[in-house]
Amino acid sequence: MDMKDMQTEVDDWIAQFEEGYWHPLSMMARLTEEVGELSREINHTFGEKPKKNSEETGNIEMELGDILFVIVSFANSLDIDLEKAFGMVMKKYRQRDTMRWTHKKEDGKE
Repeated sequence: MDMKDMQTEVDDWIAQFEEGYWHPLSMMARLTEEVGELSREINHTFGEKPKKNSEETGNIEMELGDILFVIVSFANSLDIDLEKAFGMVMKKYRQRDTMRWTHKKEDGKE
């Protein structure tokens, strides 16, 4: 599924509800909440803070999916084409950061 399809699917899902998209500040709060949930799962999985026995097992994949849903919703609510936005960001990184890190050597080449 490409990004345009994702944006259409989310838009179709949201369109069935009278409330529609949330206001930008509420979207930002929701995104922050979801990133916090991902952080908690990362900490429990890779960090030094194990879950309590009473806590449910989390799912990093689902948390990333939740973040993606909120980002797509946020973009839709502001009429932002995420494919275009991603293209602009990659262009920026290619220009600004291409020499920032050490490139991998190709096999057999120095």
